[in-house]
Amino acid sequence: MKTQKMKYTIVIVFVLGCLASHAQQTKWTLEACVDYAIKNNISVQQSLLDKTVADVDESQAKSNFLPNLNANASYNINTGANINPATNQFENTTFSSASGGISSGINIFSGLQNWKTLQRARLNQLATTYRLEKMKDDIALLVANSFLQILANKEQLKVLRAQNRVTKENIDNTSQLVESGVVPQGDLLEIQATDATQQQQIIQAQNALFISKLALAQTLQLEDYDTFDIVDVNYGIIPVAMLEKNPKVIVDKAKTVVNDIKIANTNLDLAKKDLEVARAAFYPSLSGFISYNTRWSSTQANPFSGEDIPFVDQLYLFDGTAVGLRLNVPIFNQFNTSNSVKRNKINVERLKLQKQQAVLDLESTVYQAYNDALNAKKAYDATLKVEEARRLAFDYAKERYDVGLSNAFDLNQSRVQYDNAQSDVIRAKFNYIFSTKVLEFYFGIPIMNE
Repeated sequence: MKTQKMKYTIVIVFVLGCLASHAQQTKWTLEACVDYAIKNNISVQQSLLDKTVADVDESQAKSNFLPNLNANASYNINTGANINPATNQFENTTFSSASGGISSGINIFSGLQNWKTLQRARLNQLATTYRLEKMKDDIALLVANSFLQILANKEQLKVLRAQNRVTKENIDNTSQLVESGVVPQGDLLEIQATDATQQQQIIQAQNALFISKLALAQTLQLEDYDTFDIVDVNYGIIPVAMLEKNPKVIVDKAKTVVNDIKIANTNLDLAKKDLEVARAAFYPSLSGFISYNTRWSSTQANPFSGEDIPFVDQLYLFDGTAVGLRLNVPIFNQFNTSNSVKRNKINVERLKLQKQQAVLDLESTVYQAYNDALNAKKAYDATLKVEEARRLAFDYAKERYDVGLSNAFDLNQSRVQYDNAQSDVIRAKFNYIFSTKVLEFYFGIPIMNE
């Protein structure tokens, strides 16, 4: 029996260990990072609340078309000379009275104010949706930049480690040559100094990688920083399709897909609708109403018998209904309506200018993004050529060193130049990748595409 329990315990521990190992080894894709950030970002959650408020406003605008319904009741203790609510006569005595009723009213016409308010509420729903989508786009770009920075730091670390492995092999080879008396001790010391410098660079690269992971984890609002990691995406061949397009084509496309323009258009529509709502106050308003009321008095007596009329009987005897229309014609209200219209006209003109500025800003941003991507490609191509030239120079310097025609210092200088060229390639490569991602974003291509 103990043996059986022990077997179960071992199995459970093994399964839990596997699950824990799997949890630690889980790596995040760019799409997973973007999705998680969008779902958990505080600014996005606030925008979602704004959208919920807009939905409530739209629901209220619909409810404004419905009639209202109200009930009222009152109870009084009267002393001295008071009007009896049942007889409408003055009575100089102490008596109790009560009244109650129910009424309903409906707006028939008020310059189409309710209809315009509903239209505005629907426009506001659209505006909050666009603002929410813009917030998501901004977060996606931020996450993509952080994601690519981690990849760049990983690649830089790989290059530094590979360089250091070669240096350590040179230390072993040079040690043998020093012992054989072929090369002086100074050559070995020079290479050992190179090894120490590379070890320092590796530590710095590890720290940069950790900081970039930490930055993305904080953007995602994760608490487990130590085990956080991303999938190693290989951006070997960078597409150049976007750079082959005319910038004007990208600008025209951006005007239809980027939320900044949609927000500017919707804000202008909202301002125009506010102006229509303000103008509606110039019109007369017509409403209908119906009401039912009843009364009771403690001193109400039957004129034939002289006995007090019971409470319930009084409610039936002294009740009544009223049905009618109410017309309200605005004549003068201290110029409130006209000034409100003027303010809304000014706001319309302001938002027209903001829309024009948004279009100009977008055009400038897209052209800048296009030039950034174009220059990034040129810089990347140039660094590739420099890297190849530095590699050939280093190979030549190593050949000269191996046959004794050069010293370790010259070899180390050539190595440093080659190492710097490799680092420049990595920086230029990921700068080019991100610039291309930004350009694709303005063309409507999702940032999550890897």
